[in-house]
Amino acid sequence: MVAVAALQPLAVRRTRVAVGGWLVAAVVYLLGVLHRTSLGVAGLQAEHRFGITPAQLSVFIFLQLGVYAAMQVPTGVFVDRYGPRRMLVAASLVMGVAQLLFAVVPSYPAALAARALLGCGDALTFVSVLRYASTHFSARRYPVLVALTGMFGMAGNVLATLPLAVLLHHAGWSISFGSAALLSLGGAGVVWAVLPVTPAPPSLRSVADVRDGVSGVARRVADAWSLPGTRLGFWLHFACMSSAGAFGVLWGDEYLIKSAGFSSAGAGAVLMAGVLAAAVTGPILGSVIGRRPFLRVPIGLAICAVTIAGWCTVIAGFGDHPPRGVVVVLFVIMMLGGPASMAAFALARDYNGARTLGTASGVVNVGGFVAAVVIALGIGWALDAMGGSSAHALRMAVLVAVGVQSFGALRLAVWYRRVRARALCLQSRGEPIPVPVVRRRWDLAVPLPALDDRTLASVD
Repeated sequence: MVAVAALQPLAVRRTRVAVGGWLVAAVVYLLGVLHRTSLGVAGLQAEHRFGITPAQLSVFIFLQLGVYAAMQVPTGVFVDRYGPRRMLVAASLVMGVAQLLFAVVPSYPAALAARALLGCGDALTFVSVLRYASTHFSARRYPVLVALTGMFGMAGNVLATLPLAVLLHHAGWSISFGSAALLSLGGAGVVWAVLPVTPAPPSLRSVADVRDGVSGVARRVADAWSLPGTRLGFWLHFACMSSAGAFGVLWGDEYLIKSAGFSSAGAGAVLMAGVLAAAVTGPILGSVIGRRPFLRVPIGLAICAVTIAGWCTVIAGFGDHPPRGVVVVLFVIMMLGGPASMAAFALARDYNGARTLGTASGVVNVGGFVAAVVIALGIGWALDAMGGSSAHALRMAVLVAVGVQSFGALRLAVWYRRVRARALCLQSRGEPIPVPVVRRRWDLAVPLPALDDRTLASVD
C-alpha cells in the first residue's frame, strides 16, 4: 500500500510534465499556423506592395506549402532520429528569421525566398508535436491530443484572420509581420527550457540503427507507404484539407471581398467564424473517433461531400454574387475539413510501429498540403487566364477546388473499401486488426482469404 501511494504522486508529476511539454509544443504549432496563414488576409496588400498579379501571388503559397509538403518525409525521419525537442527549437528559429525577413524585404524575389524559408520551418512543427504526443500518451488519448493540437492550429488561424487584418490596417506591414517573427524567436528559448527530452525508440538507440535510419530514408518511406492504412490516411488528409487549406491560406479573403461583397474586416470575420467552428468541433471529433474509430473515414467523406455540393450550388445557382448568408455557411462547413483531416494521423499511428511513426505521419501530412498547393496555384493560373480576379473569374476559378477535392474524395472512398477488405480478410484468419470491421453490402466482393497487401492495390 505504501509503494502504491508513493507511485501515485510520481505518476501525477509525470502526467503534468507530459501535458506541460505538449502545451509548449502545441504553441509552437500555433505560431506555425499563424505564419502559414498570414497571407490569407494580406493578399491584396501583397499585390500592391510587390506590384504582382494574382498568379504571382499564388506563387507565394506554391513555394511555402510546396516546401512544407516536400519537407514532411525528411521531417518525419529527423524527428525519429533527433526527437521533437530539437526539431521544435529549430522550427521556431527558422520561422522567426523567415517572417522577420518577409516583414522588411522590398522586392518580390526576396519575399518569395522568405516564404520558402518559412515553409521549411513550418514543416518541422506538426509532426514533431505528434511524435511527442505518441510517446507520452496512450493510444486512447492520442486522437484527442491530435484534435487538441489541431485546435491550437486553429487558434493560430484565428489570429491570422481578423486580429491580423486589424493590425495590418493600423500598424502596417513591417510591424505586423515583425511582431509575429519575434513570437517565434522567443518561443525557441521556451521550448529548449521547458520541453522534456523524448527518448528514441529502442530500435534507434544504437549507432548502427541510427545510421541505417538516416541512410535508408527511401526504404522507410516505401515501408510506410506500402501499408494500406498509411495510404488511407494520406487520401483522408488530401480530401479534407484541400479546399479548407487553399481558401484559408490565400484565396478566401479575395473571394469574400470581390465575389460575396464583404468588406476587408467582414471577410476576416467570416474566415475567423470558420476557424472558430473548426476549433470547437476539433476536440469533439477527436473524442468521438477515439471511442468509435470506425467513424474516422465516414465523417471525412461526409464533410467532403457537403463542401463539394455546396460549392456546386453556389457556382451554378447564384451567379457571380451569391448571397452572403449562403457563403458564410459554406465557408464554415468547408473549414470543418481541417479537424476532420486530423483522423488521418490516428490511422498512421494504428498501422505503423514506433520506428517509422514519424515518417508515416510525414507521408500522411503531405496529402493535404499537396492538394492545397494545387488548388492555390490552379486558381491563380485560372484568374490570370481570364484577365484578372473579377467576380465572374473567381466564380469560375473555384471549379479548380471542386475538381481537386472531388478527386481526393474518390481516392479516399477507393482506399476505404480496400482497407476494409484487408481488415475483413485478417479477421477471417483470426489475426488482430486495429479496428474491427462489420461486413457491409458495399464492401469489395473478393475472395477474402486470397487477399493480401500485394493484391490490395490492384483491387477496384
